[in-house]
Amino acid sequence: MNTVWIFLMVASILFSFLNGRLDAFTKAFFEGAKSAVEVSLFLLGIVSLWLGITKVIEDSGLIHRLSNFFQYFVRRLFKNIPPEHPAITSITLNLLANLFGLGNAATPLGIKAMQDLKALHPDGETITFEMMVFIVVNTASIQLIPFTVIGILADYGSKNPSAIVLPTLLATFLSALFALGILFAVRRILK
Repeated sequence: MNTVWIFLMVASILFSFLNGRLDAFTKAFFEGAKSAVEVSLFLLGIVSLWLGITKVIEDSGLIHRLSNFFQYFVRRLFKNIPPEHPAITSITLNLLANLFGLGNAATPLGIKAMQDLKALHPDGETITFEMMVFIVVNTASIQLIPFTVIGILADYGSKNPSAIVLPTLLATFLSALFALGILFAVRRILK
């Protein structure tokens, strides 16, 4: 992959030089770098905010109440997890971060959930069905309000950044439902 990137960069420099547009290339190069840093800092702020909120929620005990609220759905999906196992809390936090469209903040929570699920089956390198279900749900990332996308759209001057809410909700919900349906169907076929 590095070879491809090097080839693209060399070709860009070469063609900009041959076309006499090296100054435009240089300007676009630095504007792209500046934009990348600005977006990264913007996303870092969102991730930091959400991780702080989740820490407050966890320390206040509110996560256990939220976990109890979501427990019915989590227990239906993850039938082999004991009721008071930390994986339930980790999965709940990950699902909440995804529900609010904070995918970047959901990543460390998803890693923690996978570690907790691995603790239930430390005997091998094989992925369990619960891990597969979590991967599908996490990847589909059902979102009620995609705060990150709304923030980026607003930052870039969109006139209606919240127009993305309904399409995002439908797309993520239907993709999760479809993927879970396939997973459960394949499990039933292979049993």
